[in-house]
Amino acid sequence: MDFQPKSFEKIKQLLEKGVEISNPATLDIGDEVCVDQISDQGVRIYPGCRIYGAKTVISSGCKLGYEAPVTIDDCQLGEKVELKGGFFSKAVFLEKANMGMGAHVREGCILEEEAGGAHCVGLKQTILFPFVTLGSLINFCDCLMAGGTSRNHHSEVGSSYIHFNFTPDADKTTASLIGDVPRGVMLNQPPIFLGGQGGIVGPVRLGYGNVVAAGSVLRRNYPGDNLLIVEKAGENIEKDYIPACYPNFSRVVENNIFYLANLTALEAWYAYVRKPFLERKPFGLLLYAGVLEQLAAARKERLKRLKAMAEKAVLPSPKEGREEELRNREEFFRQTGFLEDLFSGKMPDVLDAASPVREDFLSMFEQGMLDSRSNYIKAIQSLPVEKSSLGTAWLNRIVNILFENAAKRLPFLELDKKL
Repeated sequence: MDFQPKSFEKIKQLLEKGVEISNPATLDIGDEVCVDQISDQGVRIYPGCRIYGAKTVISSGCKLGYEAPVTIDDCQLGEKVELKGGFFSKAVFLEKANMGMGAHVREGCILEEEAGGAHCVGLKQTILFPFVTLGSLINFCDCLMAGGTSRNHHSEVGSSYIHFNFTPDADKTTASLIGDVPRGVMLNQPPIFLGGQGGIVGPVRLGYGNVVAAGSVLRRNYPGDNLLIVEKAGENIEKDYIPACYPNFSRVVENNIFYLANLTALEAWYAYVRKPFLERKPFGLLLYAGVLEQLAAARKERLKRLKAMAEKAVLPSPKEGREEELRNREEFFRQTGFLEDLFSGKMPDVLDAASPVREDFLSMFEQGMLDSRSNYIKAIQSLPVEKSSLGTAWLNRIVNILFENAAKRLPFLELDKKL
């Protein structure tokens, strides 16, 4: 009788192609894993790791499980990614991204170049732009964070920080924009600092260069830049709890629309700018496909949560003086199908007005970029101000067009609050 584990043959193939596995007997590899999608250059897998998923990609120089066993399932890892211990499922990690022991990273996550976290960090539906760094003991689900220009000048989240993404009404219409896509992708914005032992009650929007004092819990937008923000603990309050009250209903809807619009802008950035850089690398197109899959998952999640909130928001009877608010809620409920079409790509002509700006930017971008295609970070950061500003204008145009189309159906949205 053959007592060899099912993964023995795949482990043997990895060893033969040069993958360093310090204790092969402790490794488990699913039958569905494609060995050809694991590099033979400098990959090291420490004892106790588990590798699953037909879509899993492990690029050159990756290290798995140095601090504790790692489980990865349908993840795409770029070059020199280090996952030191924890569970990782349906997420993308671009070059030199890293996570410490005890990490728990799930669907909808994209960690771009050199982004990462220390030990015991939980992420889901989270996008971190290059260099963003999370401390230890952090729950940072349902948000996008940008800012910073290098590993020495990066946006940071202090230890024991929480993005509160689940309400007493069991809602998750709570996605927060910490920075934004149009400016953030240019990698030239000042970092954002979220002090430890603090939190954000999503959804919130926060500008660049902002410093939030330790212990502060943010409950409103701070879209301005370069602010020192200190929020004191709330006063003692005791009053009747009204389910599905949504006292900040318009702000919640507005911030979700902005988040969805920024996801669309990020998808356009990958399609027109990032793809040529990725496809020049081994497994680059698989990484690109993984990013698009996670962006689609993020969009689906946000629309799902908006629809669920819309169904609850029309249930309570209005108190005196809240008739207009109830009308807004009913209109929002009626327009959820339109919002789904708007943000799911079923209205392709909507973004035509952004095309001329896009073409102007891409024309300028191509000039002098041929020699820089191998290094995305250097190429973007070498852009003169006029070129990066034009790229931001293009992506801002996408965000604005989508928001304006939503506002035509939802008049309670305030156009003057755009970032």
